[in-house]
Amino acid sequence: MLTCEYSSNLQEDIYSETSGHFRDTLMNLVQGTREEGYTDPAMAAQDAMVLWEACQQKTGEHKTMLQMILCNKSYQQLWLVFQEFQNISGQDIVDAINECYDGYFQELLVAIVLCVRDKPGYFAYRLYSAIHDFGFHNKTIIRILIARSEIDLMTIRKRYKERYGKSLFHDIKNCASGHYEKALLAICAGDAEDY
Repeated sequence: MLTCEYSSNLQEDIYSETSGHFRDTLMNLVQGTREEGYTDPAMAAQDAMVLWEACQQKTGEHKTMLQMILCNKSYQQLWLVFQEFQNISGQDIVDAINECYDGYFQELLVAIVLCVRDKPGYFAYRLYSAIHDFGFHNKTIIRILIARSEIDLMTIRKRYKERYGKSLFHDIKNCASGHYEKALLAICAGDAEDY
């Protein structure tokens, strides 16, 4: 059972605070039912066709099938599915999702796809947006830096610099101040030479 510091059940909170296919997708992700390391090229072609139909039909059943594929297939299998989707539709899966869906459900589906493709790149994008697009959105920056600090923050910093031309250290130094700045810079230490 997943609980937070308030002894609240995460699944119950998601269920009570969200609705529809957005809730169903979050619940599926929280349950952690993703396959590991499994690939099947023939199944990838079938799943790509299901995704294409889901983007065309947009019925409740199709949305359910879409979220089941994105939440349960292994990352390796999803790579194959996304390639097959491109072959079938002539369109990138992210573009298709953006055209077919909207709101939180669409944002969640795109986040899943982007994480499958390049998780550090996704977090670099989220950090850049939190620093530049939202007027230094503290909660997002803190959450990502702390949550990823012992996992892949070095790779995220590398992706950040590759994509945006300046180091994460540089952007934090130019946007934060005082003790808050020092704390954030300490977490992403190592980029100082890139300032």
